[in-house]
Amino acid sequence: MQNETILKLTQLRQNLHQNPELSGLEFKTSETIISFLEKYNPSEIIHPIGETGIIAVFKGIKSGLTTLFRCELDALPIQEINNFEYKSVTKGVSHKCGHDGHTAILCGVASLLSEDNEFSGTIYLLFQPSEEDGEGAKKIINDPLFKDIKPDFVFALHNLPNYPLGQIVVKNQTFSCAVNSMIIELSGKTAHAAEPQNGVNPANAISEIISTFNKKIQSDISQTDYCLITPIYINMGKKAYGVSAGFGEIHFTIRSNSNQNMDKIEKELVDCVAEITHQQKLQSKISWTQQFRANENNPEAVSFIRQSAVKNGFDLIEKETPFSWGEDFGLFTEYFPGAMFGLGAGENIPALHNPDYDFPDELIPIGVKMFYELIKEIHHAH
Repeated sequence: MQNETILKLTQLRQNLHQNPELSGLEFKTSETIISFLEKYNPSEIIHPIGETGIIAVFKGIKSGLTTLFRCELDALPIQEINNFEYKSVTKGVSHKCGHDGHTAILCGVASLLSEDNEFSGTIYLLFQPSEEDGEGAKKIINDPLFKDIKPDFVFALHNLPNYPLGQIVVKNQTFSCAVNSMIIELSGKTAHAAEPQNGVNPANAISEIISTFNKKIQSDISQTDYCLITPIYINMGKKAYGVSAGFGEIHFTIRSNSNQNMDKIEKELVDCVAEITHQQKLQSKISWTQQFRANENNPEAVSFIRQSAVKNGFDLIEKETPFSWGEDFGLFTEYFPGAMFGLGAGENIPALHNPDYDFPDELIPIGVKMFYELIKEIHHAH
């Protein structure tokens, strides 16, 4: 990549960092990206898709495979504490997961594709909204504009603090865990606190649910039945000391290392709540939020990633266990063959979602070269 292009991508990244937007509100972010992409003559720009998303389409000189590369647009509701020149100007919102850097990388791929259409097939560059709340992938896949897009492969990357700068992290099978958050609402009957027997108080049920859920935890992520259940929030009754509570709710986040295992765990937990509430004469309502399907990497896609890293001379490491966090690219790998890989962000930088985190600009050309070599592997070989 030319130094001039790297400089433009760095300026773009820092501009995005300075002007962050929350999930589903990435309107100005989209405008900024479209104005950048238009200079590189994509065959088509599809916007809006999934409300605020963008797909830049690049067609090769002849028919062939279709590959989709995806990045994320949204920032987090975190107040930045950095003091550099391009720090966030939006109070309480900042790019603390590196989505600004991932976006700049995909824009770099667009710049290279504009200079070279000597490939077969079609490349889709997807700028996806709402990753942080788990809604964005669903919005894209369910958008009628996406129904005719059927990629042969899908790819994404994520920067990883605590790994050497520029190291490529690959894994067969599950890369990041399935995550789902469970909201249990319990309805009983209020009564005078002196006569609790005349009401139905949810306290015992809440206690029993926590105790039963705890028995299902298997916190060793190297095991196939990995299951982490974390209590997040409890609310019950009112601060009225003469009243025995008649309503309560409890929220959990559940993690597992495969979609199949997650589906099994979810059913077990639902059945468990039904049994406890029936015994306690309570009505229960269960809802789910912020669902992330596991990124289950396709072996052929991972093989292409390894080849790309080797061709570029990048340091490559095989991860043995999945990452415990969720990433909604897992919905794409559930629908299409594909893979996510990691890009080491340095061993001495703040962790993701920390208020002093900042994406390292040195990763931009590395990410671009990885994606572009994948294009050559897949689209120049067929």
